Amino acid sequence: MQLETKLKREKLLAAVAKTIKDLRLRSGKSISLISNELNVSKSIWSDVEMGKSDMQFSTFWRIAEALEIPPEVLIKNIRSNMAENFSFIE
Repeated sequence: MQLETKLKREKLLAAVAKTIKDLRLRSGKSISLISNELNVSKSIWSDVEMGKSDMQFSTFWRIAEALEIPPEVLIKNIRSNMAENFSFIE
């Protein structure tokens, strides 16, 4: 059971990473610029874009603000990058 949860977590983080990177690129902002706006290190932002970071909710909210979109829109975008039947609960 733990292995299945770990694999699902990895899929979620991959979808978050892809979404955030795509939105950042569409905004035309570099990692340096957006990490400065967010007041986080470039390595933290890079970890998020590579799916290495399971961030806190407050960081998620700040990322949405840095991307200039409401958090609920960010969630919808992440959801669109995931399998339709994705769920942690069976």
